[in-house]
Amino acid sequence: MKQILQYLFNHHTLSKSEAKAVLIDLAQNKFNPTEITAFMSIFLMRNITLNELEGFREALLQMAVPVNIDSANAVDIVGTGGDGKNTINISTLASFIVAGAGQKVTKHGNYGASTNTGSSNVMEELGYRFKNTSEELQADLEKANICFLHAPYFHPALKSVVELRKSLGLRTFFNLLGPLVNPAKPQFSVIGVYSLEIARIYQYLLQKKNHNFTLVHGLDGYDEISLTQDTKIITKNGENIYSAEDLGFSSVSPESIKAGENPAATASIFRNILEGHGTEQQNAVVLANAAVALFSTGNFGSYEDSLLAAKESLESKKALQCLKNLI
Repeated sequence: MKQILQYLFNHHTLSKSEAKAVLIDLAQNKFNPTEITAFMSIFLMRNITLNELEGFREALLQMAVPVNIDSANAVDIVGTGGDGKNTINISTLASFIVAGAGQKVTKHGNYGASTNTGSSNVMEELGYRFKNTSEELQADLEKANICFLHAPYFHPALKSVVELRKSLGLRTFFNLLGPLVNPAKPQFSVIGVYSLEIARIYQYLLQKKNHNFTLVHGLDGYDEISLTQDTKIITKNGENIYSAEDLGFSSVSPESIKAGENPAATASIFRNILEGHGTEQQNAVVLANAAVALFSTGNFGSYEDSLLAAKESLESKKALQCLKNLI
């Protein structure tokens, strides 16, 4: 590792094969915590390259626990995290609305590393028991139209860095890998990213893989459609900037979509929204993200039709029923 660190400190970058080899060695506990921390720190000081991201991704997928479920026509709605905005779990809420609209969801999530409440934290607080077999996940998908893949169960290779990430409390390159390594390999991905530079790297990588992707970035730094300012949306067909009004809503304030002070408080907000008691601004943000996800699959017609389907899912409590069926 010392040679690798010296190489990187001299402003070099890793090739795809070098990045893959380093991450495999890291997973096999060949480096001590100080070396791993130094390695992660490098990517706090500069952006990751396309080759490095691709190599890290290949390593994690190669080491992942296989999942065999029906993910054809399924979607994952996921963010990189690390935007420092401490919002309610927008992508997870949107996932249940999408499931309630009749679209299968294979949601990949984890505990928060740079935030108090990741998707796994809130799911645990809501009473969900993480599943680790394909049979259980498939059963969840059939009864609730959604299954939840808790990342540590399927990426044991990352066990060695969990505590380091938590103790750092900072966004690391591992934030960038999560959305790219869903072991269920859903047909569609809606990925929120915290910066346009990262969006561009994701775009290049996913285009190379001929993947059905939608990237979203709030131009004021959110890794989701926040409606606090305009949003850039990138697909393999192009990119556009959308205002809140373009998406069918009024702008919202950052304070209106803040998470609770702890996982229990955030889980309470989560359930409150699905039960139909969310504020107008909370509902707007969740519905906008759900509508974009539904539209991305091509199964719901226009964006306007997708938004109507999302609203019907929330208002009829079909989304809530999906949560109840899952738990």
